[in-house]
Amino acid sequence: MSDPAPERASTCYRHPDRQSFVLCQRCGRTICGECQTPAPVGVICPECMREQRASAPRTKPAVLTRVRSAAGRGAPVVTYSIIGITLAVYLLQLIPGLALTDRLLYAGVYSLPFNFEPWRMITSMFVHSTALIFHVALNMYTLWIFGQLLENVLGRWRFLALYLISGLAGSVAVLWLSDPRTGVVGASGAIFGLMGAFLVIQRRLGGNATQLLILVGINLVIGFVPGFNIAWQAHLGGLVAGALIGLIFVETRKRDQRTLQVVLLAALVVLLLILSLRFFIFPVF
Repeated sequence: MSDPAPERASTCYRHPDRQSFVLCQRCGRTICGECQTPAPVGVICPECMREQRASAPRTKPAVLTRVRSAAGRGAPVVTYSIIGITLAVYLLQLIPGLALTDRLLYAGVYSLPFNFEPWRMITSMFVHSTALIFHVALNMYTLWIFGQLLENVLGRWRFLALYLISGLAGSVAVLWLSDPRTGVVGASGAIFGLMGAFLVIQRRLGGNATQLLILVGINLVIGFVPGFNIAWQAHLGGLVAGALIGLIFVETRKRDQRTLQVVLLAALVVLLLILSLRFFIFPVF
């Protein structure tokens, strides 16, 4: 009686009906052409490939690696992220039928008790007028300038808080000072907050803020020029809130004052949230 072992050795262990003389470089079993996976030296079988992949060190996405690398170098990643998100939203606004602008803009009517959509006070910061690309371009350029300066001085989380709280304050000012039927879009309130904070920090720390003061003044005046269709209310609200936040940061910059800093910022947010309930407190326009 003949020994069947040589026949078994010359067939694929996964497909016994297929003859092969190629061996897996890891386990030594015979594998056919379908089961062969190229390796640095020779080929390996599917089971060994799965084991190799399971034991291999996990690699992180290239984008995440680059972001962390930039953060380690002190790059203003929050500023870049806000710019990237805003530009992505702007491109989505251009898609017909999506109606993203209408879904995210803010107007006082969205603070009425029967039409309450408070998230628009924040989302309106990330949408811009699609009729004029200059709107988003100028805002992002200004954010790029002041973001790099302030994020390095304040740190990422403080800078993000400054941006978002200033934007919220701009929407609150629109609620109180403008026609509730008029919709507004844009990051101008948040950006004026950055300018207000930078102005206060510069003056309190002894820097020369004359040029910035002139720039802020010009931008405020432009908001009142007929025909420009600019929400000066958002500019004013963001500027006041940003200046106040800058004052908080300067006066509580010592390490042992961090708790006080958080408390003051939280108190400002609570005040803005209360003011955002205008039509709940004063139901008449």
